[in-house]
Amino acid sequence: MTILNKPFNTSYNTAPFSEIKEEDYLPAFKLAIDKAKAEIDEIVNNTDTPNFENTIEALDYSGEELDRISSIFFNLNSAETNDEIQKIAQEVSPLLSEFSNDITLNEDLFKRVKAVYDSKASLNLTTEQETLLDKKYKGFSRNGANLSEDKKERLRAIDKESSQLKLKFGEHILAETNKFELHLTNESDLAGLPDGAKEAAKQLAESKGKDGWLITLDYPSYIPFMTYADNRALREKLSKAFGSKGFNNDDLDNQNIVLKIAQLRFERAQLLGYKTHAHFVLEERMAETPEKVNSFLNELLEKAKPAAEEEFKTLENFAKDLDNIDQLQKWDSSYYSEKLKQKLFSLNDEQLKPYFKLENVINGAFIVAEKLFGLQFEEIDSIDKYHEDVLTYKVTDADGHLVSIFYADFFPRAGKRNGAWMTSYKPQMVKNGHNHRPHVSIVCNFTKPTKSKPSLLTFNEVTTLFHEFGHALHGMLANTTYPSLSGTSVYWDFVELPSQILENWCYEEETLKLFATHYETGEVIPMELIEKIKASSTFQEGMQTMRQLSFGLLDMSWHGVDPSNIKNVKAHEVKAFGDTSLYPDVAENCMSTSFAHIFQGGYSSGYYSYKWAEVLDADAFEYFKEEGIFNKTVADKFKTYVLSQGGTENPMTLYKKFRGQEPKPEALLRRAGLLK
Repeated sequence: MTILNKPFNTSYNTAPFSEIKEEDYLPAFKLAIDKAKAEIDEIVNNTDTPNFENTIEALDYSGEELDRISSIFFNLNSAETNDEIQKIAQEVSPLLSEFSNDITLNEDLFKRVKAVYDSKASLNLTTEQETLLDKKYKGFSRNGANLSEDKKERLRAIDKESSQLKLKFGEHILAETNKFELHLTNESDLAGLPDGAKEAAKQLAESKGKDGWLITLDYPSYIPFMTYADNRALREKLSKAFGSKGFNNDDLDNQNIVLKIAQLRFERAQLLGYKTHAHFVLEERMAETPEKVNSFLNELLEKAKPAAEEEFKTLENFAKDLDNIDQLQKWDSSYYSEKLKQKLFSLNDEQLKPYFKLENVINGAFIVAEKLFGLQFEEIDSIDKYHEDVLTYKVTDADGHLVSIFYADFFPRAGKRNGAWMTSYKPQMVKNGHNHRPHVSIVCNFTKPTKSKPSLLTFNEVTTLFHEFGHALHGMLANTTYPSLSGTSVYWDFVELPSQILENWCYEEETLKLFATHYETGEVIPMELIEKIKASSTFQEGMQTMRQLSFGLLDMSWHGVDPSNIKNVKAHEVKAFGDTSLYPDVAENCMSTSFAHIFQGGYSSGYYSYKWAEVLDADAFEYFKEEGIFNKTVADKFKTYVLSQGGTENPMTLYKKFRGQEPKPEALLRRAGLLK
């Protein structure tokens, strides 16, 4: 028995990261799977008549140890991985997929669940219990419980292969990201770059024993170079390297993996009686059908396209006038957009960054959470962490009761994938009368402090931090009975509401004055800069909207159709991007082969949900604006009906309880400056 299979003898029952050895994982998983199987057998072999408690509730509480080990292991595989962990992941994923199928394809277990489901009218259940019963029943029917034996076997094989392909896809992207280095030894090649970015590039080179400067495909290195570097040829080189991840016809190529994943998802949906993978996924979403998603995306496209084309034309003319650029390319996008933004608003990230020292921004997020929801954050060093960069906090309510443990991990490393995400190490639930509080984490990739400067964030990074912190609040403030309905366990097109609404506070003077102070002088951010942030917030909003819509449409083009006829990933993608493309296509690049959201993460048939949730968040924030952005009554309603409820009720019902009405898209179009 490994340390992972015993109760953790730690403060707040946190994960004992430093004591876990890599060789512990595989035996721990196997033992936990055996324990979980025994718990399932106990439910199945119970001779009492199936009822809600002995079947549905027992099922939701089963496998707790396995879930805990899985969350620790797979979170580390994203944030602090290595070859050994990746190898274990390849071994473990099929075992977990097999176990999951052992449950959903267990006929005797399904009979008990169905017996409870068929008698639900007479059970006098709470809303949460009804939701759980419905979810458990669908968990079986949507995963093959009603299939014949041969089809069940095929389903098992599909799930096993899919789980391995998704892992392989992600490993390839991480390897491609780590493999590429732009090593510069001539300082003139860095012309245009801010001092902070130069210093970071020099420090990176030094850390690898090299002279000069190193630029990589990690966001804190890549984005400043693409935004500020005057050397167009080097921007092109970097852009092509970034855009060709998984598309180099070598051993890290993802083209066949993409085709295979799409095909397996389609076959799985067909086995279960659905037209496509998107039809299967969207049955459990607010949007309900692919037709609704496509019409939602195309309706927004119709509104955004004229603005986007106008903005693009303006950018083209600007680049032509400034540098005689005949044809604007993708590697010119950030560079000339930044220059145009500076010209129009006299505002750039370098002016703003001194006011956004990472520690101050974290503190700002905490103050907002305190003013809205009465939360207190105390940094503690009594709990174990998986890397020295990780910050750990105890979160309490106004009465000093524990709300959550919070981990924050902000800087890039070789073992960490790009991007930003929120996750959980331990779920919230009420069991045996005790409310078990969650352990929540956010992971980002911000610029590390250098010898001369602390970590200073771009405004975009500020909104990213608030976004992930919004997800974290959804996890922390969870207050449901059952673990599978807790926190962020909600419909996928509802999950982005808490994260996206919190970004709105970053644009408000009332908020910025609380934390945006100059890291050297302590001066509060000047009013004129706040005005400029607000004025520039809709800059190129048409182009930004088109970009998001293009990703949503690409996702639906893979998953809302029969993909059997797609033979060429790139050709398919070019076609899918047809109505949304502004820049010339780059032959060497392909997005699908590194589109981790839909081929590795959980966003397949769900990428539209960012825009869907924007409609919700713009409408919800208008309510805050009407009553005051720190209005306690509105904040309490948001906490009561959205943040604490998890997936206990239909999200539209919860939203209407909070807002008093269904969301209106006009709020989003108003905020984006797209309503004429």
